[in-house]
Amino acid sequence: MSDAVNPGSGAPAVSLADRVAVVTGAGGGLGRSHALALSARGAAVVVNDIGRDTEGHGSDDDSPAKRVVAEIEERGGTAIAHAGTVDTTEGAESIVGAALERFGRIDVVVNNAGIIRDQTFAKLTADDFADVVRVHLIGTANVTRAAWPHMRDAQYGRVVNTAAGAGLYGNFGQSAYSAAKMGIVGLTRTLAVEGARRNIHVNVIAPMAVSRMTERIMDEELQKRFRPEYVSAMVAFLASENCAENGRIFELGGGYYSRVAVVQGEGVVFDDVPTPEQIEERLTALSDVSEPFEAAGSDDLMPRLRQRLAMS
Repeated sequence: MSDAVNPGSGAPAVSLADRVAVVTGAGGGLGRSHALALSARGAAVVVNDIGRDTEGHGSDDDSPAKRVVAEIEERGGTAIAHAGTVDTTEGAESIVGAALERFGRIDVVVNNAGIIRDQTFAKLTADDFADVVRVHLIGTANVTRAAWPHMRDAQYGRVVNTAAGAGLYGNFGQSAYSAAKMGIVGLTRTLAVEGARRNIHVNVIAPMAVSRMTERIMDEELQKRFRPEYVSAMVAFLASENCAENGRIFELGGGYYSRVAVVQGEGVVFDDVPTPEQIEERLTALSDVSEPFEAAGSDDLMPRLRQRLAMS
């Protein structure tokens, strides 16, 4: 039985009026949906997309980004197209620079750009592995790094990064994609700690929705259910001033929304260096997470560890 959501909760309206957002990989699919959702809430949007295929092949083409800009403008919004690449420092700086030049500020970054090179690890080339990690993980870091000093100066920022269930749980044939996506989770958690004092909130979503990357594995019924708009509603909230969440992981798709947490179990303590046999004997106990502890950052773990050792 699912919980129904009452939209009449009395909470303040989510507004992005006077905010400027960059959305990468926004020429179609999820990115397009995010750009439209942010614009609908009042944000001026830099629609970034290099126009290549899902594997990152082909020539740069700004027409997908321009089409999304046209959609936004037809709906009364404000947007500009940008075809810079995220996987170089220069490209990322040009994306953020476009926002600063046209709108004079940068408040929101939605890191959505990515490619796939699905192969089993035994068949995946080193170059393909590096390409996927570079676009997803390094690209996310590059664009965020370009925006970071401006957010720090403004004492405000919202960053929404994109992970995936493959990163959280693993998936056959997606070693590079999974590694990059879980790397984005680690990046998000640390940036959330570093940005908190400057009112910069950084969260990560693990979406499931129809896109160029997923349409080939979804049947028609699933495609109807897993519309990108379900994901973009959460992105619009996380991109807003209303959002007090920071360092969180949200999994969502098709109307299902859930927070995912990294937790630590109660664990066991050995009085001396254990033998492998002793570890095996207590494996069930040390693997038990029925009473989970969730840390906001690594600084929360040392006091807990000291307490556990003192109890031994």
